[in-house]
Amino acid sequence: MNYPPFFDLVQSIKLQDPLSNFLGAFEDGILEISYLDCVKLAGHSCPTVAGAYLMTLQGLIELYPDGLPQRGGIKVQMRDSRDAGVTGVIATVISFITGASGDTGFKGINGKMSRNNLLDYDISMEKEVRLVRIDTGKSIEIDYNPSSVPASAQMQPLMGKMMQNIASKEDKVAFGRLWQERVEKILLEKQNWNTIITIA
Repeated sequence: MNYPPFFDLVQSIKLQDPLSNFLGAFEDGILEISYLDCVKLAGHSCPTVAGAYLMTLQGLIELYPDGLPQRGGIKVQMRDSRDAGVTGVIATVISFITGASGDTGFKGINGKMSRNNLLDYDISMEKEVRLVRIDTGKSIEIDYNPSSVPASAQMQPLMGKMMQNIASKEDKVAFGRLWQERVEKILLEKQNWNTIITIA
């Protein structure tokens, strides 16, 4: 499987998952989720998937400053409706990392370790995403705006060629390379994080 090398350079997210521990999936329930895992989930790598990953990474650092984030112990709230723009894509990535599911999620064992009803949409709040620790009630809100990391000027004409089915093989390769170069800058150039991620 070939993919851009920078995927492996993105900081992974380490969590402790009580359900995985209980059922013997991971020793002590400790697991790591990578950006590559999220790309596999979404089927692509783009600024939206990168943003969902970064929002979750930064949000969990804020929520759990002294220990591992508890997968399944976090409620995820989205400001917008599930079918608005890229909200569904963002929620899918955050849900995968945190274990939070909607009403179709795992219902638990004897009322414990449930994952359902932890993901909500159309929540009135200022920012785009809210993460809430179930054990303490501590919450944070997060916004993501990648506009300070602009795409290459060559992207638009290449996109036009591809949409018109007149792009050459070289055009297609160049488009993919330029697309991923922007994603790489979002994920790896940490000086950008203070401008694209806002936490309150």
